[in-house]
Amino acid sequence: MLARISRRLAGLLATLLAASFVIFAAVYAAPGDPAVFLAGGRDKLTPEKLELVRAQYHLDEPLVVQYGRWLGDCLQFDLGRSFKYSDQVADLLTARFPTTLALVAYATVLFVVLGVGAGILAAVRRGTWIDSAVVGGTTLAASVPSFVSAIALVALFGVQLGWFPVTGGGEGFAGTLHHLTLPALALALGALALISRVTRQAMADAGAADHVEVARASGVPEREIVLRHVLRNALGPIVTMCGLVMAGMLAGTVVVETAFGISGIGSLLVGAINTHDFPVAQAVLLLMVTGYIVVTTLVDLVHPLLDPRVKEAAA
Repeated sequence: MLARISRRLAGLLATLLAASFVIFAAVYAAPGDPAVFLAGGRDKLTPEKLELVRAQYHLDEPLVVQYGRWLGDCLQFDLGRSFKYSDQVADLLTARFPTTLALVAYATVLFVVLGVGAGILAAVRRGTWIDSAVVGGTTLAASVPSFVSAIALVALFGVQLGWFPVTGGGEGFAGTLHHLTLPALALALGALALISRVTRQAMADAGAADHVEVARASGVPEREIVLRHVLRNALGPIVTMCGLVMAGMLAGTVVVETAFGISGIGSLLVGAINTHDFPVAQAVLLLMVTGYIVVTTLVDLVHPLLDPRVKEAAA
């Protein structure tokens, strides 16, 4: 087990290193010159002033040198200073990350409870109209992009019925819950559909096992069979998929936060890209990638504990 954890941690560090270079190079190669933005625009911009700005922010150095300098600062928890806000990037992330984290947590609760519940219901009632309704509903939900579902939720529950606010993140637990309900629903709809499909199929596969048929033939109550023999054996792929979807949601907040005017790291990233605020864009992307890699690694480590077949294969 320790060897397996060591291998995964080594892989995590190698992936993070490669991802950090890709992020830095991608932002570096983005259209637009940050030196022009830092100099206050092209109006009355002279070549001498442009060169001075490049030298001040080390933008005249080769890519590899700039990357090494940035990576070294990141390892010392110095993410630099925002070109646009003139604040420390770490302070901007600290102020906005809790809102994004609350949004992802809320959406995760929704897609896990509703998605797994719908999948179990469809598997237990397989071949009936309930199964068809769940499959049809989840197919429709998966086919709608998050920005379209966001607009529809705002129009119906925000403007038409007036049940929920359509902008802002709210204050306090109740206020945050109230403000983030529509964004969390918009974020969770696609994931809900995917999780329900995975749950339904995993339950069907687990239900076809020989020991389940033996239990049914022995007269064990169906409720006990579903809970103790089917759902328990299906937890491995369900938990794995829930972890992967939750990890990917950090990137999904970009669209939803912009649509609902929420001050999270997703909207911060959009603003940073539009204004060529390199330090902020690099830090947000690095945070998103780090979150995804850490969560997927944890899921990979937990999976064998839930599924003995995977544990035997790993051994």
